[in-house]
Amino acid sequence: MPLDDDLEVRLRAMRSDTDEFPPHSADLVQRSIARGRRMRLIRATRVAAVTAAFALITAGSTLMATDAFGIRGGDGNPDRLRAGASTRSTERPPSHEPSSISGQEMTHTLESLLPPGGTVSAASGRGSRSDGPVVWPTAQLTYSTEHGSSGIDITIARLESGTPADQQQGQAGCLPVEVRPYDKCTTEKLPGGAVLNTTRSFTYPNSATGQKRWYVVLTSPDGVQLTVQQFSGGGEKGSSSGADPLLSIAQLTSVVRSPVWERAIAAVPAPRGAPFPSTGASTGASTGKKRVPGARMTRVLKSHLPQGGTVSGLDSGDGMAQLIYDDGHGKNMVEADAQYDRTALLAGHMGCADVPGECEATTLADGTQVKKVRGPSEKGGSAVVWLVDTLRPDGRRVVAREVNSYAEAGPVTRPQPALSMDELLSLVLDKEFFTD
Repeated sequence: MPLDDDLEVRLRAMRSDTDEFPPHSADLVQRSIARGRRMRLIRATRVAAVTAAFALITAGSTLMATDAFGIRGGDGNPDRLRAGASTRSTERPPSHEPSSISGQEMTHTLESLLPPGGTVSAASGRGSRSDGPVVWPTAQLTYSTEHGSSGIDITIARLESGTPADQQQGQAGCLPVEVRPYDKCTTEKLPGGAVLNTTRSFTYPNSATGQKRWYVVLTSPDGVQLTVQQFSGGGEKGSSSGADPLLSIAQLTSVVRSPVWERAIAAVPAPRGAPFPSTGASTGASTGKKRVPGARMTRVLKSHLPQGGTVSGLDSGDGMAQLIYDDGHGKNMVEADAQYDRTALLAGHMGCADVPGECEATTLADGTQVKKVRGPSEKGGSAVVWLVDTLRPDGRRVVAREVNSYAEAGPVTRPQPALSMDELLSLVLDKEFFTD
């Protein structure tokens, strides 16, 4: 699908954490960076937004200190990897201004949690940013021992406020087997309400061979999400070896659960104008952002499917609906995303410049911009993607895409997608998406 994940990585992901980036568009890159990992993973088939999709909660919370991540007393981490690693939390008085953390501090913290005896190279980090577009703190490096190397990185973000952790998308959650047939994924609810997801996967999800990608996602009840991922043999796509990564899933879990990330969590910026709840409190306040209800998304999408077929694998939420449709000639993944206020974000990106495959861009009599694309899957393999993207003059956008497989990274299950381009166009122009 469209978004890589900075991560190609994360298909269910990024729903609200990511539901607003256009396939084959410039905002694609943004979504990759923030939601990428899950989108590459999870909503590798989903359009998502990074900066605008998240209604973020304040950076002043002290989630870890209050056991939001299930950490109990002391350093809360009996499996801590490096002896002597600092676990003392930083005491901070309540403030309406988020603290800051540098990329160098992010890198140093990640290094401090790695097993002793190895060497670190190619280390880099990115600090928080409180002005302009939201920027999540990240760190990445290559960790090597006599047994080989692993590329390791971590990202800290805040998801939409007021949504329970087990309902958040982001990079968390186990994907259906139809979407990720070779993943080994577990979900655990921790004391305090945090959710821990662990996944053993592959860099290229359409096979059970090649470079392995293991990752752990920890999501607090208040929407703080830590994602650490590891690639065997070095950086992402840097090796074809099938060897296991150097750190076990248990060790990766220890990394994300360490209290030493508390300062970085506090430094995650909230968007301009977002309310800052009191320290340690969850906010259930609505952000006021308009979304198309998931039930409506599902109803409209289903109404445009040819009769006589079967539907399975339904995955829907506000602004998106995805399912697998089978007309008796093979499974076909179909997805629709609907968003408001996309004019500025998509300015200049409703044309066919730099779009791979066959592309046609037109403008309807009412001013609605339409882009039709037939192209190869961005996840590799032989599947093809058919996409119709529309942007109305008032900024409302609907994009539909389908793949001639049950997943973009899956094997081809039919010669071509089930719905014609005209049928996809009829779907995205349906006024029932926006009845308010």
